[in-house]
Amino acid sequence: MQKVKVFIQNHAEWFTVLGLCILFYFLFFHNIWSYALMDVDESRYVSMSKDMFNSKDFLTLYLNKEFFFEKPPLYFWSECLSFALWSKITEATARFPVALYGTLSCFMIYILGRKIISRTYGVISSLILATSLEFLILAKFAILDIVLASCVTCALCFGILTYFVKENNKKYMWWLFYIFSGLAVLAKGIPGFVIPFGSMFFISIYSKNFKELFKPQYFIVGFLLFFGITLPWHIIMLNIHDPLFFNEYIMKHHVARFLGSNEIGRQQPFYFYLLTILWGFFPWILSVLSVFIHKIIKKDFIFKAENNTQKLMVFAGIITLFTLLFFSSSKTKLITYILPIYPILALLGGYIWNKYIKNNEYSSTINITVYIIGGIFIIAGIAALFTPLYLPQELNSDISDAKPLCIALLLITGIATVYFAKIKRYANIFASYVIFMLLLSAFGTGLFFNIDYKFGQNDLMKFAQIAKENNKTITCYRFSHKYSLIYYRDGNEPIVYGKEFNIEDLKRELNKDNNYVIIKKKQIDDDIEKLKYNIIDSGRRYVLVEGIK
Repeated sequence: MQKVKVFIQNHAEWFTVLGLCILFYFLFFHNIWSYALMDVDESRYVSMSKDMFNSKDFLTLYLNKEFFFEKPPLYFWSECLSFALWSKITEATARFPVALYGTLSCFMIYILGRKIISRTYGVISSLILATSLEFLILAKFAILDIVLASCVTCALCFGILTYFVKENNKKYMWWLFYIFSGLAVLAKGIPGFVIPFGSMFFISIYSKNFKELFKPQYFIVGFLLFFGITLPWHIIMLNIHDPLFFNEYIMKHHVARFLGSNEIGRQQPFYFYLLTILWGFFPWILSVLSVFIHKIIKKDFIFKAENNTQKLMVFAGIITLFTLLFFSSSKTKLITYILPIYPILALLGGYIWNKYIKNNEYSSTINITVYIIGGIFIIAGIAALFTPLYLPQELNSDISDAKPLCIALLLITGIATVYFAKIKRYANIFASYVIFMLLLSAFGTGLFFNIDYKFGQNDLMKFAQIAKENNKTITCYRFSHKYSLIYYRDGNEPIVYGKEFNIEDLKRELNKDNNYVIIKKKQIDDDIEKLKYNIIDSGRRYVLVEGIK
């Protein structure tokens, strides 16, 4: 036993990485094959990736057989590589790349934390990131935002490391910073440039080494790498599709999206992302926020970077503030856009929890949040036991598969964390939160997705399969953006999304040969009932019909 202990101590780094790999597997990869692609974005982007892979046109993006100039191609290339690696296109192979990107982000935070502070701090920070609710969800969800977040995280980590490595190694860190910034641009355009470069600009101002950014060995080589990555695809697309590509990709989906456009919509108030972080950084947000408020009251903020730990915290604070202001200043907002902020918040959260676990610092403050979360978990677990008493029968049936897992996790975690706070076993509290999120992710994600599908998407996937088997085209009457029809229909003809259709348009679509029409049940009125059609199938929310000739 002593020899085993010595062996583990001598190979601590290997065992740490192995342990993180096991945890990240259950957090990000386990059961990603067990649930269908979700509308809207997941089914949309995977359908586009499938078309790219099958057509072998790796430059131009298409959605529903039409040009799609909204996004750059890195995500879609990643998807195609996954399809080629596994030699098949499935939900699992579609989600595999985003799970890898999530894992990469967590390991970069671990490497940065270990290099600058300690292995323990690196582990804590990486696990806080991996178990942050929004990051965890989107690292198992086949959309673009995790690709941007991962590339930005890598760029910022290498940028930060330029302040902590030997002088002769700085150039490599800067070159990697430019490489991953370029990849971030290919992931999602302007944010991939603004966040890393803007953050490093303000960090250099604070550190009073602004001139270092322009050293030829960093600046010239770096921008050659950056432009070598970003320019070729953009130039090719401009040559092939100008002026449509310029007007759509650059003006509409970058400039107008940032400034706000009535056509694009999605406008939200300035404080929108503050509210998003309140749930997106669960379960760590209360502890971090409580310590932040405590420091405001005590006027105990770190402004002078007198050691490596303080320097990293100041840098993380600068990046957090800049990223939040950048996304908040945009008129167009979606909850997924803020994802790049969570790795940096994890660095700040890791500092607090490392102090809490090792030195009992902030214990009175954090313990209050533990009691609050624990109490909420216990109340929620008890309330879930009695859902048949206050929920409609159909809804209670919908959630029945997920109830046992949720009740068990809520009650066990709630009771355990409150108990551990009482006996001052703070490492156990941290482990309880990690295990709670791990089990919820590994065994609950599919259950939660399948609950959501019952409210309409199951109908659409079933109808798409019926259309595929019968070689029928599909028209959607007065609704759009249900891209699971494209993925699961998998035909050569586009889906007709008649969001603005009227009754005459419906008559025309019913008169088409070999065409099915999908109608929302609540839209079926007297005028529609007078039309000649057969009901092929009826679901919970939609009905599939075919015209009678």
